[in-house]
Order: sequence, then structure tokens, then C-alpha cells
Amino acid sequence: MYNAGLAGLTYWSPNVNIFRDPRWGRGQETPGEDPILTSKYAIDYVQGLQERDDGDKNRLKVAACCKHYTAYDVDNWKGVDRYHFSATVTKQDMEDTFQPPFRNCIVNGNVASVMCSYNKVNGKPTCGDRDLLERVIRGEWKLNGYISSDCDSLDVMFRSQHWAQTPEEIAADALNAGLDLNCGDFLKFNTLGAVQGGLVKETVVDRAVSNNFATLMRLGYFDGNPRKQLYGNLGPKDVCSPAHQELAREAARQGIVLLKNRPSSLPLSPTSIKSLAVIGPNANVTTTMIGNYAGIPCKYTTPLQGLSASVKTVYQSGCRNIGCATAQFNRAKKAAAAADAVVLVMGDDLSEEAEGRDRTSVSLPGQQNRLITEVASVAKGPVILVIMSGGGMDIGFAKKNTKIGSILWVGLPGEAGGAALADIIYGRYNPSGRLPMTWYPQSFADTVSMTNMNMRPNPATGHPGYTYRFYKGETVYQFGYGLSFSPFIQQVVQAPKLIQIPLDENHVCSSSECQTIEMDDHHCGHLGFNVVIRVKNVGKFEGSYTVLLFSSPPQVTPDVPQIQLVDFEKVSLAPQQERLVRFNVEGCRHLSVVDEDGNRKVALGEHVLHVEDVKHSLTLKI
Repeated sequence: MYNAGLAGLTYWSPNVNIFRDPRWGRGQETPGEDPILTSKYAIDYVQGLQERDDGDKNRLKVAACCKHYTAYDVDNWKGVDRYHFSATVTKQDMEDTFQPPFRNCIVNGNVASVMCSYNKVNGKPTCGDRDLLERVIRGEWKLNGYISSDCDSLDVMFRSQHWAQTPEEIAADALNAGLDLNCGDFLKFNTLGAVQGGLVKETVVDRAVSNNFATLMRLGYFDGNPRKQLYGNLGPKDVCSPAHQELAREAARQGIVLLKNRPSSLPLSPTSIKSLAVIGPNANVTTTMIGNYAGIPCKYTTPLQGLSASVKTVYQSGCRNIGCATAQFNRAKKAAAAADAVVLVMGDDLSEEAEGRDRTSVSLPGQQNRLITEVASVAKGPVILVIMSGGGMDIGFAKKNTKIGSILWVGLPGEAGGAALADIIYGRYNPSGRLPMTWYPQSFADTVSMTNMNMRPNPATGHPGYTYRFYKGETVYQFGYGLSFSPFIQQVVQAPKLIQIPLDENHVCSSSECQTIEMDDHHCGHLGFNVVIRVKNVGKFEGSYTVLLFSSPPQVTPDVPQIQLVDFEKVSLAPQQERLVRFNVEGCRHLSVVDEDGNRKVALGEHVLHVEDVKHSLTLKI
């Protein structure tokens, strides 16, 4: 696209904010609610964009950008917008939830850029916070690249947040804090005045310019004829190739999550099913499938197109649009009653959740619930409910409805989403996706303020906490949940039961009872070990299985997570095949907790490792 003159080489992606609240409109852009998952995603995403085929670490293929730094996850909720919102975040939550993805982007991904967010954090705009930018990003994490504002962030600081009296003061605050690039024209018009007024030194401006131009140099902008560079011959012929279109389909297949599957429901046999009713406002959509911030698709395959390619199909939208203020119940029920099987494709779209638009409800819009229930009541064959959405939905009514045999969440599956859905429904592909976020009941949205940034529950106020790590209330589906057409069993083959940490005689914990110890290189060297899990496919279908290794740490400090992800790996297994999955557990990273002051420490005592229902106890002693 760059070679064709249609794009640059700096991409403000990925979004690595934590999907804290299910109502956040931009949660669809993120990998989910867990810091470990998000960190691994961030590293792989960044390296995939940036790393060159020739292995030159000093050069960039494309410059990635991890955004939006930091604690950004409120866009516009009940009159509270991102331009005015100040996120009140504890040191504990900052260290163990909001910051890890950005740290990993920089330290382990070597990302070329970080974007500061619109919101304030604890009263200070992130783009003008020297502690967040200069001290942490540059000082602690050693960013090799530039720091950018979000678009018009400095104008927001001036006009919406009233951070300073003059535009020149805003420009100076941002540059002095460590900002290198402004998306917009605020620095263009106000930097000279700030320098002339003595608010910012010219050397600070030089630093910003140098960081920007260094990135361009690493991208090869000054290396002569682009056609003679490593990727100079790529062009339109390399876009939309059959291999790339198949990759889009495979990505969609891997991402689809099977949430419910009663016996004799899925997969459907295209030779046995003579007629199929496809019903719902998302059954024949195109742009809905690509969500926020997508490129131009090669082509679309809608759910209707994918399903009708194999079976004679009758289609009813059921609703005029996704809002479903009124539903065509009779038409939908007539189609369902006459068909051998029914696929309902429901959910939402960017009119419900998007950048600048948070949800106030986690229920399906309008009359979708009633449409699903009434259609299911008259169906004579299997009923499959498909949810297309960026965030989770309260579909507890469908989960309990015995007439609904299967439920699939397809997320926002991209251009080939309909083809991928058909592959799973007709049994050509065994689903293996897992939920990257908790699905809460509607009561959660009715009682929890989205502006409460506290990850941990507070019994005094009734706040139930957020995400599977801290939330103890009722869920519709849990983080990591996902079924397959094949059952898999797992067993812990290797894991230590006791790890002893040697301490110097003069260490404070040598003569007193300690529940945690400070992390340092000496102690961490004794805390690495392997966990080996045996996984076996005991079903009749070939399929993939994601081994999720969790740990429940001892409750050594207030508000320790009840459970947290350690690592994960996906394996593919033929029927009756088994494999060993090895995890390298780093004690200082995976068995640590964060105290109230934001200090990460190794937790002493009993840690319980989990893989599904299999548990293994491990004790850390000094």
C-alpha cells in the first residue's frame, strides 16, 4: 500500500488497553481483559509489523504504536466523555493491570511508538505527565522511538480540560513531559511561541524532532529509491492473493467461540439438512463484520452467503436494523417452522458500540431476545444462535433455553466471517476459540458505574470488581470459556511441589515471618521451573485445544487476585492423539503479586496451579 502511494509506514496500532468494562465501545479493538494475554498479543503484534525478513534489528518494516497510554477505557458513557474524564487509579491497579501491556510493548516488543491517551489519570492529562512519559516510558522502559499524542489531544488539554491558561503553556507542558509528535496542528502553531517565551528549551524540541526522524531513518525513508529496498517490489498484486484470503478465513475460524452445544445440535450435516432458515439483523451484513479501524476488504462473505453455499436457504432479517425496535415475528417464525434447522445471527454493530460510543446495557438490543425465543419455540430442528458483537452480551435466557441447541460467538470476524461460520456449522472445522473477556449479566450494567476504575471489589460500596481476576459475582460466561466438538482431557505430568528460596543471613526475612519478598536477580534465579501438561483428544474430531495455565496465589496482601493467567498455548490433535505442553514458569513474573503501594513482590506460601479442573499445589518457602 505504501509502494502504491496509498499509505505510510507508521501505523498507530495495536490498541493494548485492558478491556476492563464490557460496555466500552472500543473494547472490540483490544485482545481482552487479561494483562498476560494482552502483553503476549502486544509483543507478537508489534514484532509482526516491525521485524524485517533480513533480521536487521535496527531497521523497521512498519513502525507500530502501542496505544492508548494509559488507563483509557471510557469513551462516552452517560454524559462522561474521554475528553473530560479523569481516571482515578490506585498504584496497585496501575502496576498489575493497566501498565503491563505497555511495558511489554516497549521492553519485549521494542515498539517504535507509544501514543498517550485523551483522558487524565489521577487529575493529570497523560500527554502532559512527565512522570508517565519521561520517567516511565523513556527512563524505566527505554523506549527506542517516539511518543505521540492522540489526535488533537493537546487541543483537548487546552479547550476541554483547561490544563493551562495559554496554548503555549500546553505545548511546553507536553514537550517537557516527553511528547515528540502531535497528531494535529497544535504544536505547529504554538511551539515557537513557547520557545520564545522561555517555557520550553530549544534542545527539548530538538529531542522530539530527532526521535521522529530516527524512526523515519529506521524505516528507510532516506535510503534512496524505495523500489531498490527490501520490500520495494511489493504492490497491488500482493494484496488479496488467495493465500491472504484463506488467512482471513482461518483467523475467523480460530476466533469463533462455541459457547453451548447440546447433543444432536452441531455440527449440521449439509447432506441431511434439506432446508435452512437464516434469520436475524446480522445475517447478511458486510461492514459490521470488520468493526472499527479496518482496511478495505478484498471481498465479503456474509453469514447468509456462507451458509447458503451448501444448503437451500430461506432468509428473514427479523428486524429492520440492529436496534430491532420492532420485529417481524410472524415472517421469522414461518420460515423457522418450515426449515430443518435454524441459524439466528444476532448481536450489535457500530451503532451500539464504537469509538466515542459506550453501551449502557449488555443485553441484546431492542426485541432481539423475544425474536430469538419465539423463533426457537416453533422450530422443528436444531436452533443455532450466533452472536456477532465486539463485547459480551447477557444471553443467559438463551443459555438456559433447551430449544436453543448451540450458541456461537463470532466476535467481529472480518471479511471471511460468513465462510468461517459455515465451516464450523457444517463440521468442516472444529471450533477452538476461547472468550478473551468475562460476559456479565445485565444486573452488572445496571448497578456498576463505568467510571469506577477500581479493578478490585469494595464490600463497603458494593463495587463487585472487574474481570475474572477480581470479580466474584454471577457471570453468563467466564473468561477463557470455549467448547469444542471433541472433548479433551489434561493431566499435570511435571511440576514442583516445593520451591525453596535461599536468603542471606542478614536478610530481613531470615529472622522474621515474611509473607512476601522483594524481587531481585538473585532470588529470581531460583524461581524458574517447568510445568508439563499432557493433553489428549478423546473425541472423534480433529481439533485444536488451548491449554490455559492459571495460578491462585496465597492471599498475602490485601486484594490479591483470586486467580490469574500464567501462560497459554494452543495445540492441534487428531482423534485419540496426545501431546505434552511445556510451560516455562518464571516465579518473579508469574508467581508475584502487587501490594497497595504498587510494588511487585514474590508471594510466599501455597500457590495453586489450574488447568481446567486439574489443580496442583506448589509451596514457595524461604
